[in-house]
Amino acid sequence: MAQTNPLQFIQQVRSEVAKVVWPSRREVLLTTVMVFIMATLTAIFFALVDLAIRGGLQGILGIFG
Repeated sequence: MAQTNPLQFIQQVRSEVAKVVWPSRREVLLTTVMVFIMATLTAIFFALVDLAIRGGLQGILGIFG
């Protein structure tokens, strides 16, 4: 691995950071809202699946128990 002095390293880091395209405030807000919506939908889905499995198991155990 090539050795670089600290000054060169800092210059390289600054040039790489300058290439980064930062999202706008609107993009961050929309992405955040979408994450919350998807998390809510996922929680509702798994809650319904849990209720269905619980009801099925209670039905089966009610028949045989």
